[in-house]
Amino acid sequence: MSATFDDIIDADERIEPRDDMPDAYRRTLIRQIAQHAHSEIIGMQPEGSWITRAPSLKRKAILLAKVQDEAGHGLYLYGAAETLGVSRDELLDALHDGRQRYSSIFNYPTPTWADMGAIGWLVDGAAIVNQVPLCRCSYGPYARAMVRICKEESFHQRQGYELLYTLAHGTPAQKRMAQEAVDRWWWPSLMMFGPPDGESTHSAQSMAWKIKRHSNDELRQRFIDMAVPQAEILGLTLPDPDLRWNPGRGHYDHGEIDWSEFKRVLAGDGPMNAQRMAHRRRAHEDGAWVRAAASAYAAREEGA
Repeated sequence: MSATFDDIIDADERIEPRDDMPDAYRRTLIRQIAQHAHSEIIGMQPEGSWITRAPSLKRKAILLAKVQDEAGHGLYLYGAAETLGVSRDELLDALHDGRQRYSSIFNYPTPTWADMGAIGWLVDGAAIVNQVPLCRCSYGPYARAMVRICKEESFHQRQGYELLYTLAHGTPAQKRMAQEAVDRWWWPSLMMFGPPDGESTHSAQSMAWKIKRHSNDELRQRFIDMAVPQAEILGLTLPDPDLRWNPGRGHYDHGEIDWSEFKRVLAGDGPMNAQRMAHRRRAHEDGAWVRAAASAYAAREEGA
């Protein structure tokens, strides 16, 4: 007798595409994987705008490689979502129509080169904390996609940290630019983990299904505990006057997060929401002829 869905989950094993699964489990995975894929694709924009303005050929090559990695991550994730019976066209239509979301972090501007470092260190650092547990996700295709994605995100985090370190140990103007970038990205990075556990709509069920392994607040605390000593090595200050070590908890306490800003940005009222989506829709329309040509070629090869 074959194992049931609950048996597989209880045994901490993997659900595969042909296994029976509850409709709610399937819908949850489609929502989460799609949001993750959309975030990778939208996330190419703030960094892509700096490729032509990188200060050296070395920095340009690094940034090009990173943006290329993010495109690949989107492809892996759309592919994982397709194993659940949804097409890539459906997912992209939902993104363009505003029916599916992407991470709120990508609705903030990148006014200086130092933002490339802050994104690498903080945003990709937060992504790693969030995504490493997904390598043990109960859904096989998602878990396997995350193994390579996490390895590449680790490179991105190191690249950002090295960039910020170079600026922070450069001229006073460069250090000031680095500090201002960290000031811009610290709080949005903490919001990346999602709302507090008591207000999270999906976390409890996702954890019961072993899609997620840790709560939002647990992951956020893990990231803060990692970031504080790293900031000390950088010689930069995290913009939270309430940030201090709590020996009783064995963790850093932190100030209150402005969740009203998180909700506003998520609802479409962030500084760059309109621009990011307008660019994404335009890029999709401009690429229509490529998709049509690829489909025609594939159809010809199948008929040959």
